[in-house]
Amino acid sequence: MLLLTGATGLVGSTLLRRLVAEGTEVRCLVRDPRRLGPLRVRVQIALGDLTDPPSFRNALRGVQTVVHLAAAIRDQPRGSIEELDGIATWRMVEAAERRGVERFVFFSALGASPHHRTRALRAKALAEQAVGEADLRSTVFAPSIIYAPGDPWLTLLERMAWLPLMPVSGGGRAAFQPIWAEDVADCVVAALRVDSSAAHERYELAGPETLSHTDMVRLLLRSLGRRRPLVHIPTPVVSRGLRTLERLLGPSAFATWDEAELMEVSMTSARGAADAEGLGVTPQRMAAVLGTR
Repeated sequence: MLLLTGATGLVGSTLLRRLVAEGTEVRCLVRDPRRLGPLRVRVQIALGDLTDPPSFRNALRGVQTVVHLAAAIRDQPRGSIEELDGIATWRMVEAAERRGVERFVFFSALGASPHHRTRALRAKALAEQAVGEADLRSTVFAPSIIYAPGDPWLTLLERMAWLPLMPVSGGGRAAFQPIWAEDVADCVVAALRVDSSAAHERYELAGPETLSHTDMVRLLLRSLGRRRPLVHIPTPVVSRGLRTLERLLGPSAFATWDEAELMEVSMTSARGAADAEGLGVTPQRMAAVLGTR
């Protein structure tokens, strides 16, 4: 039995399709099973979420492998970024140890460190430390930015592209190695099949090219067939504006400073796509995925 958290997210929904298709017995920890769509009748359901540690006990019953994808890059009504990305992971690892889980698969991020400027990557680093210190076999994936056509980030950029000028937060110089969600899911499936004796494994997942934030915005504009001048908004202006918006609108704000700040920090691997290729996956270029010439 495999427990999957974050099954309705970008990577989780993609991974779930693959696991079900190959006949893996999957249990999903979810608040609302309806968000699983048609797959909800093909998996086991454990009701709960990261803010409800007692729900972990039932979800982990009879589980050999945990794939923990659930995370947050903005504060939620029931928990902060630190609580959802850091503390909840630590609690789930402890619960997995008590239940005798054999393997814990966790998604961190490239560049995560306890002293990172962003809250999300600080929380990810602390969670990764908890996973690495646990008394169970672990696999950590540290990806660069993950994307897919129609995902929330690209959808927001597409809506902004209707403006006469395309705003870009800060200087737009932060470097990324974007990797398609489908390629990420392939890497996870491949890693789950690896019969390794290593107690702790770590894979850095990166696409085949390094692009700046500005490069990615221009790439999306080309895929949409829209020519727009780019306007770089100074970071202090973006920060004040989005913080004010979040205070006024709360969780319904279209963007938060915590999310925007992640686009101002580089997330690259010196190994490039080598770890993905080592798992038998050749990541696609972003232009190919978006259909850009």
